[in-house]
Amino acid sequence: MSVLKELYQEVILDHNKNPRNFRKMDDATRHVEGYNPLCGDHYTIFLKLDGDIIRDVSFEGSGCAISKSSASVMTSMLKGKTKAEAESYFEDFHKLVKGELNAEQNMDRLGRLAAFAGVSEFPARVKCASLAWHTLHAALHDEGAAISTE
Repeated sequence: MSVLKELYQEVILDHNKNPRNFRKMDDATRHVEGYNPLCGDHYTIFLKLDGDIIRDVSFEGSGCAISKSSASVMTSMLKGKTKAEAESYFEDFHKLVKGELNAEQNMDRLGRLAAFAGVSEFPARVKCASLAWHTLHAALHDEGAAISTE
């Protein structure tokens, strides 16, 4: 089994069963809801910003294993990062799940995000994987309206 397939199985299964930062944040400075009508995924992303620094990020809601694990990995990676760093990861992740970024050549930068490279083989699942990221993007830009993958 390839390294990416092993990573995919490990990360998706682990973060789906034991999601990190899966909680409502009562003192969030921003929060945005995101929906994927195709699959029924529905999450709220909570952010606590201190200037340009993401001091805390969490999520709550429900969805498929790919959407939940993507939200979990995302929240784990972004604590302590700047808004600009988060936007850079958003761009890389979007390219990765669309098959436009080679995971093996970018393993150092992507870390656990590389596990989602296989999503590009299943176009319907790209929206599942990217829902939390699009919702985070809206929260970073203080767009209060709900986000939909449609």
